Amino acid sequence: MSWQGIEGHDAVVERFRRSLVAGRLPSTFLFVGPAGIGKRAFALQLAKTLLCEASPPSHMAPCNACVSCRQVEAGTHPDLETVAKEPDRTEFRIELLIGDLEHRMQEGLIPRLSLKPTRGQRKIAILDDADFLNVASANCLLKTLEEPPLGSVLILLGTSEQKQLPTIRSRCQIVRFRPLPEETVAKLLLEKGIVNDPFEAERLAALSGGGLQQATALADATLLEFRRHLLAQLARPRWNSVALAKSINAFVEDAGKEAPPRRERLRRVIGFCADFYHQLMIYQSGGEAPADPQLREAVAAAAGDWGGDAASAADRLERCLDALAHVDANAHPITATEAWIDDLAHAPL
Repeated sequence: MSWQGIEGHDAVVERFRRSLVAGRLPSTFLFVGPAGIGKRAFALQLAKTLLCEASPPSHMAPCNACVSCRQVEAGTHPDLETVAKEPDRTEFRIELLIGDLEHRMQEGLIPRLSLKPTRGQRKIAILDDADFLNVASANCLLKTLEEPPLGSVLILLGTSEQKQLPTIRSRCQIVRFRPLPEETVAKLLLEKGIVNDPFEAERLAALSGGGLQQATALADATLLEFRRHLLAQLARPRWNSVALAKSINAFVEDAGKEAPPRRERLRRVIGFCADFYHQLMIYQSGGEAPADPQLREAVAAAAGDWGGDAASAADRLERCLDALAHVDANAHPITATEAWIDDLAHAPL
């Protein structure tokens, strides 16, 4: 079922419907789930629902015609604040929340959220990229999370609970978004014009892990081919860590001269490896093989020839997650890659 054009999240829609009917909507939320499954789109539609001037929020059916609905669509509603990490930064700067040193608590999301609503009874804020909050920026949110301004709703968007500080998790209502069904991903790929061939859409959906962002990235034949090569290497009992690290670094450098696209490509490559070891751990623990045919083939090959067990796969998964954290912390990409791949190659079975 679709809610306001958003596919695949019926359980979340029903959760909010019950809260609004009961008149008990919390003030702070943490939306978590894989990238590209509609968390931000859902947050914006929820904001439209709460701000609509013609339809009661409990109906979960904004009119899409009133001034408020049109302003939310245009991104100009005075009572809706949105903020995200700057693309060229590796962390969510505190200045985005409370202003720079000369304008502390005069600019930024937190002081704007504390202002009285302009049009109605609510102020709503959507904070994207919550995974990249550092200690300082997370800590400056705590008072707002503990004592939110009257009538305010603050929504943080991230990919997992584990990437948030405990102080953030404990102060938010956590809403978990599941990966999208393959048929939904295929449908969205065609509707958004990312691909035109239904068979190609189905193929990318099978590789997507339930995320439109992953499916879109894999529409790049170069990235898809590199993933195939990488998984084939990881599935082998032994491989040359120096050669593989060199191959990864060359692929990352091909993303361009600017640091942000290179860093994003490296994060995606590390993510491919993390997915492999995660699925291998599940498979060797008696779970089902992954639906993704490329990943399924690599996992089956590794399970037969690799020699490690579920615990070995879990150790390597943890090392991949460490590598992601190092990249997010602005580690030198070439050095981080060489150290990470060497650790994977020589970790005990």
